[in-house]
Amino acid sequence: QVRLVESGGGLVPPGGSLRLSCAASGFTFNNYAIGWFRQAPGKEREGVSCISSSGGSTNYADSVKGRFTISRDNAKNTVYLQMNSLKPEDTAVYYCARAYYGDCLTYSAYVWAYWGQGTQVTVSP
Repeated sequence: QVRLVESGGGLVPPGGSLRLSCAASGFTFNNYAIGWFRQAPGKEREGVSCISSSGGSTNYADSVKGRFTISRDNAKNTVYLQMNSLKPEDTAVYYCARAYYGDCLTYSAYVWAYWGQGTQVTVSP
């Protein structure tokens, strides 16, 4: 059975940093792209970042470019999202998801086969 489990969320002041982890199991990890999404109160879920199956290519939403970094350790079946210079508008539940294939092409919902339960990130003084 496919499992995606996020961790690392919490409360951080503006300008601070957090590192989220997505631990995966139940599938051949290095065959699939992994994405990070977030959903803030009253807003729709949005794509944040994606990394290809090999880690050779990445993608970032304009709102997080230069501040967030996605990476993966295929030996540990884990994807990370390093979040720096956090802003209050980054407050959201963050989810990781597995694509149907190995490349990062779109954040459209039809591409993403499995989802984690989410981890809360709150940016506040």
